[in-house]
Amino acid sequence: MAIHRSYAIRVACAGPLLLASTCAALAHHAMGGQLPQTFGQGLLSGIGHPVIGVDHFAFVVAVGIVAALAGHLWALTLPFVAGTLAGCLIHLAGITLPVAELVVAATVLLLGAIIATNRELPALLLAVLFAGAGIFHGWAYGESIFGAEQTPLVAYLAGFTVVQLVVGVLAGLGTRWVIHSDAARPMKLRLVGATVAGMGLVLFVGHVEGIFFPGLR
Repeated sequence: MAIHRSYAIRVACAGPLLLASTCAALAHHAMGGQLPQTFGQGLLSGIGHPVIGVDHFAFVVAVGIVAALAGHLWALTLPFVAGTLAGCLIHLAGITLPVAELVVAATVLLLGAIIATNRELPALLLAVLFAGAGIFHGWAYGESIFGAEQTPLVAYLAGFTVVQLVVGVLAGLGTRWVIHSDAARPMKLRLVGATVAGMGLVLFVGHVEGIFFPGLR
């Protein structure tokens, strides 16, 4: 059982890095960059964006982990999801958030560091952090649906809202399972946090490089 558990943790840590290297061409768009035209396309795009976007996926998983460790899984996951919905609506309203992708990468780095260092923060502070980060993640989601008709738009909003709740809560439940069943949990959770933080650092440096040296990208 211990061997299976250790293998599962390694796969969980390696999976996001594999996604980062193989899914770059998708550029966060489940529809291959095409604007959704139907309810089904909007739903598929909404479900896909937080999953194939490795920065968003890593952050949602990290939200679930931190929320579970804080003992407030639902109470801390919901502010993030609400923030992403608000951020997407801000984008659709034509409001630009400066360096949004850079902030998204920074939030991944920050939350990974919180997990890796086992830092305990007040629930209220975490809720504010999650909601604020959610606004920037949601604004990035809005790029895929900007200009779409109402039907695919509503489906898109519903899709990414539901998938984030599912991923975050499952990550939190998995964390609770590890906490209650594995004596080596502190090191394994810190390993996951370090993986997320490393991913965030790579993404952050990449965005900084793109801002200051656009010709290299």
